Amino acid sequence: MSQTMTARVLTDAIGPTEGAALRLKQAALVIAGIALLAICAKIKVPVPGSPVAVSMGTFAVLGIGAAYGARLGLVTIMGYMLIGMLGFDIFQSSTNELNGLTYMMGGTGGYLVGYVLATALLGVLAQRGWDRSVLWMALAMLAGNVLLYIPGLLWLGTLYGWDKPILAWGLTPFILGDALKLALAALILPLAWKLVGRARG
Repeated sequence: MSQTMTARVLTDAIGPTEGAALRLKQAALVIAGIALLAICAKIKVPVPGSPVAVSMGTFAVLGIGAAYGARLGLVTIMGYMLIGMLGFDIFQSSTNELNGLTYMMGGTGGYLVGYVLATALLGVLAQRGWDRSVLWMALAMLAGNVLLYIPGLLWLGTLYGWDKPILAWGLTPFILGDALKLALAALILPLAWKLVGRARG
């Protein structure tokens, strides 16, 4: 049986599958994933009147969860969080002056928690084959977005008060952008599986 057929997630189908070579591959994937998360977080568009900006960060988070699986995805996202916690400017709106735990406890703090939860969910769903179908991948991305927004909105409400326009700040401005990112990921992951299968065929 081919490696592609037995792979649980996309990264299982590429490169070494055992021994020291597998560990080196996993370490490289974690480093690459953290770098991708940091880069995508900085690709952003401010939303007037909202403490949260639209960025490609969610696309990277959900994509890594699906491509890496739950375990490696969680190692990657937690590595990203740890580096950010240490004060490095890798979060969406962090700066040299505002970073680390101070930043993480601000308006985007709940979304960072959602990043971890969504990564795990996408990893589990991908391990069940949801990333090999456009429809199922779209549903997985939708579920990941919902799980990401729940702690994000709860934290915004707790931080700023429920009398504030929490949904207008932290949800409605991002729906269109998230729909576009959802559609993009729903196409890319199944296509990547097909390309890997053809390359090994």
